[in-house]
Amino acid sequence: MKPRFFSFLFFGIVTFLAFSCKNTSSDFIANIDSYQEDRFIEIPRDHGKYIFKLYTDKIIETSFIPTGETFNPQSHAVVLEKGIVSQLTETDKTIVYGSDGIQVHITKEPFHISYTYKGKELISEKDGYVKTDSTEILNFNLDKEEVIYGAGARVVGMNRRGNRLQLYNRAHYGYETRSELMNYTMPLVLSSKTYAVHFDNAPIGFLDIDSKKDNTLSYETISGRKTYQVVAGDDWKDLMDQYTDLTGKQPLPPRWAFGNFASRFGYHSEKETKETVAKFKNDSIPLDAVILDIYWFGKDIKGHMGNFEFLKDSFPNPKQMINDFKNQGVKTILITEPFVLSTSKKWEEAVAEKVLGKDSLGNPFAYDFYFGNTGIIDIYDQKGAAWFWNIYKTYTKEYGVAGWWGDLGEPEVHPSALLHATGSADEVHNIYGHDWARLVQEGYQKDFPETRPFILMRAGYSGSQRFGMIPWSGDVSRSWGGLEPQTEIALSMAIQGLGYMHSDLGGFAGGEKFDAELYTRWLQYGVFQPIYRPHAQEHIAPEPVFHDKKTKELAKKSIELRYQMLPYNYTLAFENNQTGVPLMRPLFFEDADTKELQTVSNTYLWGDNFLVSPIVKSGVASKDVYFPKGSNWYDFFTGQKYEGGRYITVETAKDHIPVFVKGGSFIPMVETIQHTEVYSTEKLIVHYYYDTNVENSFGKLYDDDGKTPNAYEKGKFEILNFESKSIDNKLSIDFKANTGNGYAKTTRKISLIVHNIETAPKSITVGDKTVEADWNEKDKTLSIEFDLNSAVIEKVEIIF
Repeated sequence: MKPRFFSFLFFGIVTFLAFSCKNTSSDFIANIDSYQEDRFIEIPRDHGKYIFKLYTDKIIETSFIPTGETFNPQSHAVVLEKGIVSQLTETDKTIVYGSDGIQVHITKEPFHISYTYKGKELISEKDGYVKTDSTEILNFNLDKEEVIYGAGARVVGMNRRGNRLQLYNRAHYGYETRSELMNYTMPLVLSSKTYAVHFDNAPIGFLDIDSKKDNTLSYETISGRKTYQVVAGDDWKDLMDQYTDLTGKQPLPPRWAFGNFASRFGYHSEKETKETVAKFKNDSIPLDAVILDIYWFGKDIKGHMGNFEFLKDSFPNPKQMINDFKNQGVKTILITEPFVLSTSKKWEEAVAEKVLGKDSLGNPFAYDFYFGNTGIIDIYDQKGAAWFWNIYKTYTKEYGVAGWWGDLGEPEVHPSALLHATGSADEVHNIYGHDWARLVQEGYQKDFPETRPFILMRAGYSGSQRFGMIPWSGDVSRSWGGLEPQTEIALSMAIQGLGYMHSDLGGFAGGEKFDAELYTRWLQYGVFQPIYRPHAQEHIAPEPVFHDKKTKELAKKSIELRYQMLPYNYTLAFENNQTGVPLMRPLFFEDADTKELQTVSNTYLWGDNFLVSPIVKSGVASKDVYFPKGSNWYDFFTGQKYEGGRYITVETAKDHIPVFVKGGSFIPMVETIQHTEVYSTEKLIVHYYYDTNVENSFGKLYDDDGKTPNAYEKGKFEILNFESKSIDNKLSIDFKANTGNGYAKTTRKISLIVHNIETAPKSITVGDKTVEADWNEKDKTLSIEFDLNSAVIEKVEIIF
């Protein structure tokens, strides 16, 4: 039989293709059947049917629908629309469907499905669909050598192979260097071959990633969709872009989210909270937010959850307190939980309004857990969602609360027999935190459309990033063992779309006495993680203002550096918003060909330009650091040069962790500020790391008002682009602004600091003017001051 080729442009009217499938290949013939609203190809089998859908030239979806079931089109994760040119070829033995990029290859006899990208096989089904007494399984063949990432937040090593991992969000109190089950479990795997497989199904189950050492990947679920997407990328950045196109991009957080937080478990009173904020001001330690934990609505830990109102005895004037903090540039964040205790002030109201999860008879399902006897808000019931949102709306509008903390959202205790409006507890357990974040974000979009929400959540699901979710790594032990896996957790979650995973700086749980070295090292690491939020149980203060002079000075230095780096960090956030590329990145983003880096997590990239290697053990005088090949790297604090492509032993210092900058990098910074309300790029420090091996390099600064949702899309932005060119004895640096139509052009005062200048330059020009500059022979830096008008391209030329 001659091959047949079909090409369909999926815009407007689209074509439905049906394959009649029998056991003999001669009857396995493709034909155009009819026009339908959806677009897919369908292949019947004896025990069900396959449906294949093409999203893009890098994403394809497969669904298996067993006989007797109907296809459920609802996805909790996927937001991407389908609509590209597809291709279909068929021979006597095979069918190939897809694009010039990604394709599914179907062998007719024996029946077999595999996926390729640009001719290279990614993954293939092994036994396909398997049903047992308790689960339904989809399994696949893995290459012997490929490294597998994903499955949510775990502490099992970057490579998840060899583990059968439960998909059931659950807190792990006081974890250290091993945790197989944590708050975020996700039905997603990514491969060192730069592809991902997302199992698009919410109910609980397992991911078995070659636990039997037979090169098999299995997804096991109790019920629901047997649907998965295969996502391919040309490199890791492209894969991140494709996956977050599929599941949604992270909105840009409010700029104040990149500042310092005051937080503990917890502030018991208005007086204590005010005194704490005042200490930051008195010590001139920058601060942007204060977080109120459980005591804002109850004197004790137990018995009060669900009150959702300030305890008047402890917080007599909360509106005034919040407004006073706002006037000092400090935002207020409140904790909330999805539980309403039967002893709380709102229990009777919640029962009367029918907003709680129910038992089989339709009554509120009440059960006991650590905090008391409780029901859980049914956010899947419109009444429950509206009731819950009204609480957020009231405190946002009437009290001026700036951000929300959603705790215990796994949910922490969620009996299997409990029923929600859309299904059982086990069917929605893993998406409860996800849809809770959705509730808050959609509420803001409706009632506060000009405000970027801050949503701190302990549990979520695939695609939670599109709701603006800020995840953290749970109740980590306040110990060196607790600090050690934090980079693994953050990096693993970053490549799964959740780029803001961070930790309670200093550690949360336990700790018999204060360990100043541990606390200092954790806060130094925090400078180079997405959110800077010290938080802990209160018997040891998490705030630097309550510690000895030396500890406080070291913490202050770290926090000040965090604020100085706001232009760089905010630009990273914008890149994440636009491309899905995370702020923290594994080394294989820079050096994908070095296999030994595929499992490294103790050193990472902060954006494209920084290499960071936290100190996670006590008394470390030196550390072996791998420097990615293809670049020279410069110590951020001393300027010492290191050649890439090898491990080098570096000495450590007490006042910072090892941090290095890639040759050719532009690092925009500002002077220290006390809070982000006074942030401005009108006075900008631009560091350029001159490297004779780098002939051409680029950098940028993104700026907006830090508040407006979708500011870039609305034209309320400016991007300042930097470009360097180095030829022979001349270095030129261009400054060019891309200004949106809703952003007022401005004139900036630029302090350009060029590093690694060995000799005094012969001449320096800015535009058509010769200027004087300060060359520091000891530091090998050249400092040039000039004004930059957004309306013009400015060129700096340095002749050596």
